[in-house]
Amino acid sequence: MQERAQDAQIKLEGRIAGPWTEELSRVWVEASPRVSSKRLVIDLRDVTYADAHATHLLREIYKQTHAELITGTLWTQSLAEVIKQGDQQKSEEL
Repeated sequence: MQERAQDAQIKLEGRIAGPWTEELSRVWVEASPRVSSKRLVIDLRDVTYADAHATHLLREIYKQTHAELITGTLWTQSLAEVIKQGDQQKSEEL
């Protein structure tokens, strides 16, 4: 995670699954109090896979921060849409 005065960036790469999801969760729990007043950017350009737990975690982070999601491929664009739609799907079910 990179932090600047007004924003913070999380750059993710490769497969986000299993222990890597746990590591992302740990980093987020540690960093979230420091970045709560900043604009958060999540760089997904180099992500190649995200399991269900990773997607759920990213939805939770997005729900808390409304982070800017940076994509670079059709797959990461699709992942970003799934992350963003998490809130909409839950409200549509209610």
